[in-house]
Amino acid sequence: MKKVILLAMAALLSGSAAFAQEEKPAHFKLYGFIRNYLSADSRAVNAGTEDLYFYMPKGHDMKDGLDLNSGFNWRFVSLTTRLGVDVSGYKWGTMGVSGKVEADFYNLSGSVPVLRLRQAFMKLTWDNSPVALTLGQAWHPMAADMPHMNNLETGAPFNPFNRSPQVTADIDLGSGVTLTASLLYLNHYLPTGPAGKTKDYYKYGLPEAYLGVSYKSSKFLGRLGVDIVNMRPYRTLTDWRVQDASSAKTIEVKSLLTTFSPFVFLQYTSGKFQLRAKSILAQAGEHMNLLSGYGVHAFNEDGTIEYTPMQDWASFVSFSYGKKFQVMGMLGYMKQLGTTQDLTDNNVWMNTSADVHIQQAFRATPTVAWNLGKFTVSLEYNLTAAEFGSGARNARGMWDGDKEWILNHRFICMTKFNF
Repeated sequence: MKKVILLAMAALLSGSAAFAQEEKPAHFKLYGFIRNYLSADSRAVNAGTEDLYFYMPKGHDMKDGLDLNSGFNWRFVSLTTRLGVDVSGYKWGTMGVSGKVEADFYNLSGSVPVLRLRQAFMKLTWDNSPVALTLGQAWHPMAADMPHMNNLETGAPFNPFNRSPQVTADIDLGSGVTLTASLLYLNHYLPTGPAGKTKDYYKYGLPEAYLGVSYKSSKFLGRLGVDIVNMRPYRTLTDWRVQDASSAKTIEVKSLLTTFSPFVFLQYTSGKFQLRAKSILAQAGEHMNLLSGYGVHAFNEDGTIEYTPMQDWASFVSFSYGKKFQVMGMLGYMKQLGTTQDLTDNNVWMNTSADVHIQQAFRATPTVAWNLGKFTVSLEYNLTAAEFGSGARNARGMWDGDKEWILNHRFICMTKFNF
């Protein structure tokens, strides 16, 4: 019996040693930066917290012949200062696990900046496997490639901007080709609808899906993909098929709004020079901070609803040259193309982050930056012009009245210290 016990203990100890060899500890790397923005505008703007995340200039607000939205305004803030930790090196057998947790202070409680989660994800890889899985909140696959600039909005609404909880599989097909497939949920970039901005339209719909392919060589990077959304704007509604509204009952509505948003991205790098270009044809792309929306095409007799998305074309081209002294620039253009089908009531639920009368816009952002080791100072000029419509919307959601262009001149000075 004693001999059996000794053999069992030896087996247990050898198993524990093998177990210890299978597991490798993780390594942690803290990072972050202190960042200050001093910015000024020539008129009032639609923008995010502290007017830093700039969408569009505001339209005219006339009173006694004065435009109340005209006039110089400025701000100086540090709330985009960032903290993060990268985790790498952990292995369990053939599986490797890495991750990232990242936060900044771009949130306010009253007037006090508070910590906000930006990213929190893990990445799983396996030895001799072409598949990598990303689980958690990370950049949307269509938003990860950004134009060259130092402003906070990084090109929005001419470029998708979205971080979302997701499950993303990247499959290396060899020869520089990668297939990407994602299922995504929403976090704080919300679609609009009959109940305003809320994630409930996604919560009671189907997961957002993305499918794309990338090609990468020593100097070239290209991506092609499509984003697919199936959301549920109405869950219940008073039965529209009953003539007497006072006797109509509330019915359940299961109809979904289905949208397809394809995009293409190109990047070329040679020495200190880099060129990027992206174009997206978005349908109801307000969850990606694009100026888009959707409406109702038909209330059917079978109790279903047919929705129709607003189509929005958004594109940019940008460049960067230099290392210590860096010159950058972006040109962006967006235009609403109307809904895919006629609206039943000429009403569209639009992204309210900017004036809903804007139908097209362009932006130019020349930038210079000095990179002195881990310290950077940059100067940027942002010219944004937006075309405002008036009158009533037509059957495709476009404004039928007179059009007017309104310009804003934004000047930005940024300082950043990386650590």
